[in-house]
Amino acid sequence: MTTDTPLLDAWFATMDSDEPERVLTKITDDFEMSVVFSKGGGQTAEFRGDRAGLVGYLEQREKNALVHHLVRATAVGDVELGLGTVTRDGRFEASFNVTALVDPASGKCRRLLICRTPEIAFPMSDQ
Repeated sequence: MTTDTPLLDAWFATMDSDEPERVLTKITDDFEMSVVFSKGGGQTAEFRGDRAGLVGYLEQREKNALVHHLVRATAVGDVELGLGTVTRDGRFEASFNVTALVDPASGKCRRLLICRTPEIAFPMSDQ
């Protein structure tokens, strides 16, 4: 089941666009993040910090190579949660979990936690 997650929907649409740096307009002044990024085989990096940490993450990532798909998402109060897959050329690359704390006044992201790995896929049933 997927419910409305406007921040996460906009976040990943922006990240997958030609201008992923526009995601910087979707964060609050007190933004903090951690992205734990695994390439598999024990090769893991963490990107963390505030706005500068997000800028660093954006600078190192591939542009226009990956597509994020939220396959399950929900909002609980001011928190949006999602389970997704990342594809490259239409093929599975990784699974990810995302949690975002949304500022109710602005709709912007205050906290972001993303964990990504190619080591596990979640078979989905729509039943």
